[in-house]
Amino acid sequence: MRKAAVSDWQPLEQAVPVDLFRAEVEAWARRLEVTPREIRIRPMKRKWASCSSQGRLTFDTDLLHQPADIRREVIVHELLHLKVPNHGRLFKALLKAYLQR
Repeated sequence: MRKAAVSDWQPLEQAVPVDLFRAEVEAWARRLEVTPREIRIRPMKRKWASCSSQGRLTFDTDLLHQPADIRREVIVHELLHLKVPNHGRLFKALLKAYLQR
């Protein structure tokens, strides 16, 4: 998922530690009934995250400093690629369904 222009400043309460972020990813994985092969968190230049065809998820460390809504959207987006590898109609419908409140 490509990075969007987001303000550099975020309130401190929006920042989360790595272990809490991993717990968010694992909780969403259970909800979506998918099992990522590996979860990596490292600096990325152009994207918030990616999903390999082998099931490896990689998230940008900057995501730890983004609001919960952005983190949730990126996490769900990448985890859904474990079910649907493209951005077709099914993917968009599932993404919308899971992100609606």
